[in-house]
Order: sequence, then C-alpha cells, then structure tokens
Amino acid sequence: MPTDNINTAWMAPAKINRFLHITGQREDGYHELQTVFQFLDYSDELYFNILEHNEVSHSNPLPGIDPEDDLTIKAARLLQQETHCTQGVQIRIIKRLPMGGGLGGGSSDAATTLVALNHLWDLQLSTDHLAQLGIQLGADVPVFVHGFAAWAEGVGEEISTIELNEPWFVVLIPSVSVSTAEVFTAPSLKRDCSPISVKDFLSGKAENVCEPVVCRLYPEVAQAINWLEQFAEARMTGTGACVFAAFASEQEANQVLTTIPENFNAFVAQGKNISPLYSKA
Repeated sequence: MPTDNINTAWMAPAKINRFLHITGQREDGYHELQTVFQFLDYSDELYFNILEHNEVSHSNPLPGIDPEDDLTIKAARLLQQETHCTQGVQIRIIKRLPMGGGLGGGSSDAATTLVALNHLWDLQLSTDHLAQLGIQLGADVPVFVHGFAAWAEGVGEEISTIELNEPWFVVLIPSVSVSTAEVFTAPSLKRDCSPISVKDFLSGKAENVCEPVVCRLYPEVAQAINWLEQFAEARMTGTGACVFAAFASEQEANQVLTTIPENFNAFVAQGKNISPLYSKA
C-alpha cells in the first residue's frame, strides 16, 4: 500500500464484468444476478490530506456532482461515524474513469477511501468490516474493498475468489452516460436466466443480458460493440456504456487502439486478479 505521504496516490481501479446474468427479481425490487468482476490496471488516483479536526472535504469537486453526494465524502463520514474518529481529511481525485460507464468508478473511489482512511487514521478495522460498511455505499463497493477478482451472486454481495486469465483489453468509451435505473426497470430486460456454474462461464456459456436493452436505448453503445466485434468478441461491462474486447498481448491491443474511430474515446489496460489498490506500493 502507499505510505502516509499526502503526495502518494492511492489507486481506485476500473472493473469490468466479464458477464452479467439476471436470475430473478426480489420482492424489494432488487435483482438477483450472477457476474464475474475483474480489475483493470487503469485507475482513478486519490490523494488524502489528513486533518486534525473532523472536517471532510473535496479539494476538487467533480463537475455536476454535489460534494455531499460524492461517494468518497460519504465513505469518509461513514468511517468517522462507525469509529468516532475525530480526524478529518481533504480528498483530491484525478478522475480517469467515466461516470455512467459500467467501470465502477464511484464504487472504486469509495472503496479506496475506506481502505486508505482506515490506514491513515489508524482505525484498524478488518477488511471484512470495511466491506460491510461498503455495502451501505453501493453493491459493488465490497468487491473493490476485498481486492480480488470475484464470482458474485445475490444482489452482488455474495462474492468468492476466482482465478481468471489476465489478457489485455481494449475498452471503448461511448459518449453517453447510461442510467442503471433505466436499464433495470426496462420491461424487455431478461430477468429469468438459469443459474450457471463457474465451469459454464469458463467454457463460454455466458453473456451480458443488459446489452440488448442498452443498445436499444443508446445507439452509441451498439455502434461500439459492432465496431469492436471486427477484431474480437466484444461485450458491454455492467449496465454500460463501456465496451471491451480481450487480446493476447499489449501490442495487439495497442494496434487496435490506433484504428479507433474519432467519435470514441478508448484505452488499453491489462486485466488483474489482484486490485492495483493492493498490488502497487
């Protein structure tokens, strides 16, 4: 992990969903799902200036986001409430992960804030304790707190470690921000997938059932999938909008990157089974 130097970055990595099935819907409206999370070596960077009073603030608030709604601020205050910590923090983020892209940027930022401040405030909470707090901030936060590639079920809270290949991914970023709520409330969303096993997934028997809905609502996502399909199997991550395809080498992925149409942003990153939050000193 980083040292206690305020000039040292704490990584908040992207994730991709290698597949996403919905197996049912609970009475409370939440969807039962199966998915696989894998991290990417591509991250937001967070910096923490520890204060001796209990103020929690953002030195560079994200455009269009009320600081009170920012998940890093909520994570810091949740830790203060849980531990009665009297210290505070000023948070600075170098934002690389797009909002509404399905890469988990907000959840990852929240998880990194929990892990970093647990260390910098010397709170000594266990990883499991931090993950339990994280679920209050978002269903994906515990995955980022635990920091290992995961098979997830339930509403995303039942997670177990999975060993995956670590290819190089080309990730396209369409110029749209997808509303997760809009996707999950769409009447045409497939909600009755038969549960599959890890073996089924590894043999290729999996898809992202949100893709048809998102492609209908956001044509830019359909265009991204269609373009990337000419090089390798392309899939949307989460509820979108980002689309990815796997390649055997960095060189091959970068070669594809050089041909990206001008209307898309894109990057190349390697899949990681251990989160860059924990693997980088």
